[in-house]
Amino acid sequence: MQRYEGRIAAVIGGGSGMGRAISHRLASEGAFVYVTDLSAESASKVAAEIVAEGGQATAVTVDATNNDDLRALFAKIDEEKGVLHALHAQVGMPGPGGLDVDDAAWQRNIDVNVKSAYYSTTLGFELLKKAGGKGSVTLTSSTSALIGSPFSPIYSMTKGALVPFGRSLALNGAKDGIRVNVICPGQVKTPMLAQFFGREPGSDVTALAADFVATIPLGRGAEPEEIASVIAFLNSDDASYITGVTIPVDGGLTAQ
Repeated sequence: MQRYEGRIAAVIGGGSGMGRAISHRLASEGAFVYVTDLSAESASKVAAEIVAEGGQATAVTVDATNNDDLRALFAKIDEEKGVLHALHAQVGMPGPGGLDVDDAAWQRNIDVNVKSAYYSTTLGFELLKKAGGKGSVTLTSSTSALIGSPFSPIYSMTKGALVPFGRSLALNGAKDGIRVNVICPGQVKTPMLAQFFGREPGSDVTALAADFVATIPLGRGAEPEEIASVIAFLNSDDASYITGVTIPVDGGLTAQ
């Protein structure tokens, strides 16, 4: 399928894991993808992979918690392409475990999980308006936003903020034909997975991850490509009448 032929996409946090898979998937369907990441090396590697496979992509180093970086990104896209059709906000981090969170860690979690999502999307709205009713935004939240995390309440709080934000942004963008949707993945096999299960020193990450998998009805974690397929659908014309929704992509975890 070439659902993105002639379209421009930006993946904020596209240098690894789910973001990498999303960048590849959108490019494979014809999009020109701006792969952005805090790591210049990671963004460049993913963009090079896409080009080597015959796709179109360019790498941009972006700190998604820095609004000047985000403004510079959208100015670059505007200058080079003049429009943006698909914008995905992937940036996030695991929260510290427990309730004893110092001020610096609290603020860091707010900046990475909430501030980055807010400004990564809202600062791109003017470009999305130029898509002639084809503009779409997706955000990655978490199942912890829906069922709560007893291990990291701050993670549930920060990821939970994206759900009503997505609904509000969808209502705001509707008049300009901009759709906004949120996904809530469960366990996904990415490099960050170990950080979720290794918050406490000496944790047996393998055992903890296996225990979590045992609670998933489908009996396994997701591959990053399975998350990417949902994002590719939501940002395409196949989902043209879907906006303001939150979709668990979790193997049935939240259906229990």
